Amino acid sequence: MATEVVSVSVPRTNGAHDLRAIKVVLHRELLRFVNDRTRMVSMLIQPILWLFVMGTGLGTLVRGSIPGVDYRTFMYPGMISMTVIMTAMFSAGSIVWDREFGFLREMLVAPVSRASIVIGKCLGGAVVATAQGVIILAMAGLVGVPYSPGLIVTLLAEMFLAAFTITAFGVLLAARMKNMQSFFGVMQMAIMPMMFLSGAMFPLANLPSWLHVLTTVNPLTYAVDPMRQAVFGHIDIPAQANAMLNPGVSWFGNQLPIGLEIGLVAVIGAVLLGVAVIQFRRSE
Repeated sequence: MATEVVSVSVPRTNGAHDLRAIKVVLHRELLRFVNDRTRMVSMLIQPILWLFVMGTGLGTLVRGSIPGVDYRTFMYPGMISMTVIMTAMFSAGSIVWDREFGFLREMLVAPVSRASIVIGKCLGGAVVATAQGVIILAMAGLVGVPYSPGLIVTLLAEMFLAAFTITAFGVLLAARMKNMQSFFGVMQMAIMPMMFLSGAMFPLANLPSWLHVLTTVNPLTYAVDPMRQAVFGHIDIPAQANAMLNPGVSWFGNQLPIGLEIGLVAVIGAVLLGVAVIQFRRSE
């Protein structure tokens, strides 16, 4: 008896097919975030503690050096950055969770390009992290930052760009990780030094030469500084205090324009995204 052979056809991928895959991955990230209220609350506790507890405590020490300025106002852009960055990294870490439970394999064998999976993941992480940052943004009035429409739109755009770049970095790290413990260990080792060296919690003026070098080679510095420049551009602050708290980022004695800093973050994000796609194409 002849054996009947059943042909199986796999639909060809095209631009519309990949866009639909990006939308599905993005939608899944949003659903996961909305349904995980514990995660939403836990991601907010740390920056709120830094801003209102440590910021108030440090403010009592430097009050005489920066009269008329609330130190929490200085820390505010850094706390926005911390919220966005930590949320973005946790969103990227869900890839490892999906690998442990087999869902990632189902996505990888689907007839879609792996680039669309990575892009959807990065967009989802960026949207989730920006939404989390909006909660900190709503607290602006508590630290003397005005609710200016222009400032809010600027911060939202900068938050999204920073979140996308960090999510791409997290996806790159998670592409080969086999368990969550390894990912969180590497994440802490990579993110915490970058966060402390970004100027989120201390001014970049009058630093020792070795520390100045570390801050200028730190990619997160160029995500934090535009947010601080935007905030300080909308508050009334003495020129001396502004020079101390908001000196900007300098290369060889020349201050970098904000547009160049934002461009650097965008370029770094694009490079990290490309490398993450390559890693996924090599993964099982």
